[in-house]
Amino acid sequence: QVQLVESGGGLVQAGGSLRLSCLASGSTFGITAMGWTRQFPGKQRELVAGISSGGSTYYADSVKGRFTISRDNAKNTVYLQMNSLKPEDTAVYYCRPGSYYAGTYTWGNWGQGTQVTVSS
Repeated sequence: QVQLVESGGGLVQAGGSLRLSCLASGSTFGITAMGWTRQFPGKQRELVAGISSGGSTYYADSVKGRFTISRDNAKNTVYLQMNSLKPEDTAVYYCRPGSYYAGTYTWGNWGQGTQVTVSS
């Protein structure tokens, strides 16, 4: 099992920015992707972004051009830079380890989540 510790959430006004971080530890061997999934107040979930160990990225249409995912492989850390935040970005953001092969991501366990609240 991979242990995940997310940080960086908080309350921000619309148009503002936040940077989320996720440190992975434990059984990290074999992880070839990291990603962020969010859960909205109504409990709907959305895969926000993913990044492979080779640098391939995925973004949900709702965040393209505003969010950027990056990773530091040496530190087992993945980041999510969120700019031009909107109230509809309000959610709990979860980091997840996974694998990436032939253009497909497969996701593993969840972190504890970090709350992002965007006020209008």
